[in-house]
Formats: sequence, C-alpha cells, structure tokens
Amino acid sequence: MLSLLLAASNSNPLPSLIIFLLIPVAMYFLLIRPQKRRQRDAVQLQSSVEIGDEVMTTSGLYGFITGFEGDIAWLEVDDNVQIRIARAAIQRKVDTAKGETAEPTVDDVKNAKGKIEPAAGTEVDD
Repeated sequence: MLSLLLAASNSNPLPSLIIFLLIPVAMYFLLIRPQKRRQRDAVQLQSSVEIGDEVMTTSGLYGFITGFEGDIAWLEVDDNVQIRIARAAIQRKVDTAKGETAEPTVDDVKNAKGKIEPAAGTEVDD
C-alpha cells in the first residue's frame, strides 16, 4: 500500500499535497473545535451559577455558593465555614433533582481492604 503511494507521489505530487492539506483540517475538527466548545460551556456554567447553588469545584470540594466578589466566589463547605474560590474553579452544578448530594457514600469511606471505617475527623470526643 505504501509503495503504491510512493509510486503515485513520484509521478504526481497532488495526492501528497492533498494529504498535507487535510491534516490541519482534521486537527481542527478533532482537537481545536471540541476544546473551544468545552471552554465555552465552562464559561457559560460559571456565569450561570447563582447564590444558593450547590457546586463541585475542580479540586473536588462540594459546597453552596453564598456570594460573589467579581471573579471570587464564596463557597460554604460546612455550617459557618466559608472559603474563597476562583469562579473559574467551579466545575459543575450538583443536580439535587436527580438525587445527587455532597454527602459521602459508603464507597467513599471504604479502605483498600474493603472494610468500612469512619472518615477522618468524624469522631468527637466529649
């Protein structure tokens, strides 16, 4: 097959020219266009987030949006515990209508042996 292409390219350079022109077109449709769409969707999501929405950040933190200061969002991760995050760090909204929550599941607290153990810092000494 390759020898046929080489033989054809020796007689006529048009097929190799067409292949070299198709490579950038393929890269645009396979790499650049999907990345631009993901960026556009991320910007749209970050601008549509409102106070009271439950979100997940790029680092995996779940919390509720309590306020905005320009490009900074205040995220309540626990009762009366708020942290500042960049608005760009918001990865997705948690859809509570589908039953998604920020509560850990049994799978989240299993150790490597499959035993269920309490998460670190959950025990309170009186």
